[in-house]
Amino acid sequence: MNATFDFSGRSILVTGASSGIGRATVEALCASGASVVAAARNVNELARLAEQTGCEPLTLDVGDPAAIDAALAELPVFDGLVNCAGIALLERAVDTTADSFDRVLAVNTRGAVLVARHVARAMLAAKRAGSIVNVSSQAALVALDDHLSYSASKAALDAVTRALCIELGPHGIRVNSVNPTVTLTPMAVLAWSDPVKRDPALAAIPLRRFAEPAEVAAPIMFLLSDAASMISGVCLPIDGGYTAR
Repeated sequence: MNATFDFSGRSILVTGASSGIGRATVEALCASGASVVAAARNVNELARLAEQTGCEPLTLDVGDPAAIDAALAELPVFDGLVNCAGIALLERAVDTTADSFDRVLAVNTRGAVLVARHVARAMLAAKRAGSIVNVSSQAALVALDDHLSYSASKAALDAVTRALCIELGPHGIRVNSVNPTVTLTPMAVLAWSDPVKRDPALAAIPLRRFAEPAEVAAPIMFLLSDAASMISGVCLPIDGGYTAR
């Protein structure tokens, strides 16, 4: 997908950057002139991404509060943040354990909160306006089998988006979420390869297909850009019409 925005002179932090939506977002931002810090746990993939795009790699586990504090303490003030780091532990509701629930919330919700806190504090201190985009999910908007912990984490992330919107808006900082459907990362391609699982899901999407990572990265780019200068507090489905039903 061609870059359509000019982010020259802007610095953006992207978590979950080593694969999928996060990787596609880093690629699009770098192609649009942004200075990008790409954060993730996978050191090797970050190195490959840095070589390909020129981004600055940052090894970071957002599920570890101490690691967040240490990694972000020395970073410069950013103009934008994309909270894309996330995990999914899919299990039946009656099989959900305290450990699995806490692990998912720790990364998908608490991690995003703590990263946003660091970035927003620096932006406020520098009196810098900007944009934060949280990568949520259609699972925050509708009920899905085996998604209790994941859905709860993403619904909470949407609530975080609204809270940050209210508190940071007076300082010129916009905060939004994107809520994609199944997105065809390499892992998702394997996970949805079984027609028994795949075909009913596709039938529920009016466009009859899943999303590509670049199709999620493009709306993220829009929300980061000045083209979305009056948009804040929005949870934007990127789902081919799934949640319209």
